[in-house]
Amino acid sequence: MAESMQGLKRTHRCAELAVSNIGETVTVMGWVQKNRNKGGLVFVDVRDRSGIIQVVFEEGKSDAKLIEKAAKLRAEFVVAVVGRVEKRSGAVNENLATGEIEIIPTELRILSESETPPFPIEENAKTREEVRLKYRYLDLRRPDLQRNLMMRSQVATLTRQFLAEEGFLEIETPMMIGSTPEGARDYLIPSRIHQGHFYALPQSPQLFKQLLMCSGYDRYFQLARCFRDEDLRADRQPEFTQIDMELSFVDVDDVIDVNERLLAKLFKEVLGLEVTLPIPRMTWQEAMDRYGSDKPDIRFGMELHDVTEVVKGCEFAVFRGAIENGGSVRGINARGQGGMPRKKIDKLVSFAKDYGAKGLAYIAIQEDGTVKSSFAKFMTEEEMSALVQAMDAEKGDLLLFAADRNKVVWDVLGALRLELARQTELLDKSDYKFLWVTEFPLLEWSEEQNRYTAMHHPFTMPMEEDLKYIDSEPGRVRAKAYDIVLNGNEIGGGSVRIFNPEIQSKMFEVLGFSPEQAQEQFGFLLTAFKYGVPPHAGLAYGLDRLVMLMAKEDSIRDVIAFPKVKDASDLMTEAPTAVDQKQLDELGLAVVKTEE
Repeated sequence: MAESMQGLKRTHRCAELAVSNIGETVTVMGWVQKNRNKGGLVFVDVRDRSGIIQVVFEEGKSDAKLIEKAAKLRAEFVVAVVGRVEKRSGAVNENLATGEIEIIPTELRILSESETPPFPIEENAKTREEVRLKYRYLDLRRPDLQRNLMMRSQVATLTRQFLAEEGFLEIETPMMIGSTPEGARDYLIPSRIHQGHFYALPQSPQLFKQLLMCSGYDRYFQLARCFRDEDLRADRQPEFTQIDMELSFVDVDDVIDVNERLLAKLFKEVLGLEVTLPIPRMTWQEAMDRYGSDKPDIRFGMELHDVTEVVKGCEFAVFRGAIENGGSVRGINARGQGGMPRKKIDKLVSFAKDYGAKGLAYIAIQEDGTVKSSFAKFMTEEEMSALVQAMDAEKGDLLLFAADRNKVVWDVLGALRLELARQTELLDKSDYKFLWVTEFPLLEWSEEQNRYTAMHHPFTMPMEEDLKYIDSEPGRVRAKAYDIVLNGNEIGGGSVRIFNPEIQSKMFEVLGFSPEQAQEQFGFLLTAFKYGVPPHAGLAYGLDRLVMLMAKEDSIRDVIAFPKVKDASDLMTEAPTAVDQKQLDELGLAVVKTEE
């Protein structure tokens, strides 16, 4: 039978109590973690979001009715306890913040009873994620998830404070906007009043934050909810949060400066870690050449070596064919892995094929100096030895090579490098390595659409010195774009924006938009640009991903209160759901069943 808390007021959270509170009478409220009944002596652990406190019901110290009541408590009952804080009579529990103290109760009220939960509420639960997400309200009681969400709240609060002190204004942009077909798929909202017309949920506040710069707000930020109807990968969410910002009268260095100081503040306050400033910078080209990735993990070496020149005269058809087709031959040196069994090497070959490789060539140098290779018979001894030397190889090393178009070679070796680092345990989650990647290509060629598409978005400023190539060699033009990368994850990205109407028109032309199409999709922005637009630039972080890395989690689902699963459904509320016919009729919509 549930009791009322009338007349009681909580004085402390459970783990806010310490040795300094000994002798005080306190009131704590929370959930029963566990109950150990020793007959005449009952130990009850009470838990709230701060942690656990032990309450001891003992003959001679508590009356018999209280002990009897305590003996009936079960896991997840909600209780209020009034009592005196005392030094622990038993052994100190080193694993608890409150391990030196206990409460000797004078009053116990059962505020709410609980059925047996479908899984134990404890840290690092081994329960299947589907079950945990179905009962997410119980999962969220687990101390590790509570710590993650408290960290997320702290990051958001500190970000707001820092940006406000830097002169940024927090301004909300609309959630119901017009659809823009460039980029990922929009989530659409049918309009009841304008039947047959739709709003879209924003993929980012991009156009609105640029308009705010036109309106003279100078420095804007927002913790913005964004939505993308993408084919989901394991760690993508259909809705996510951006720390979004835009600044006027700035160039690349100004944006980088304020963001480095923001990151340094977050890591110092939240994790007690010093971020060494300035954060190193690397151009996109250098990142691809050295790491095969535009978001390189620089916690370990194993960099790519371009050996195209070394092998260009050899008889190995795979190498020769790739070079003749304008591609390259590159390799990585997995130090100390020369003794890797053939079975494991074969697994790496099939891993590489998932990233577009036709195969992988390898040289395994044994500890005694003998060489095993998949292609030695096509090479002279001199060629082989020159290749080993070019790879900076020693006894005991494993050399892996990919030969193809540059993009394929980068993708394959970039992924392989990370896979080998995982297998050989080179990745330390406590080691935070930041990197700015700058000077991205402005455009990338889309085989599907048979045209150039914007690598970031159509409003990214080209580097002034590359504008001369925009008609003759569009692929050569670099952008004033920059990403902030942490341990192989892009945590944020941004660019200087185009504010010159001629350059913006040229950009739309290169992307294959007619002036009419550009006006139809982005007319309001282009019109605004006719009325005096300041130079401006911005950046947005994925808050979920940033907190995931700070919390040393593997999935963003562990730092989002109510996440969706891979197919974008919510296992707890069972969304998305069907709606009744009346709602569809009001919207002028019909649902057409498609044949499977």
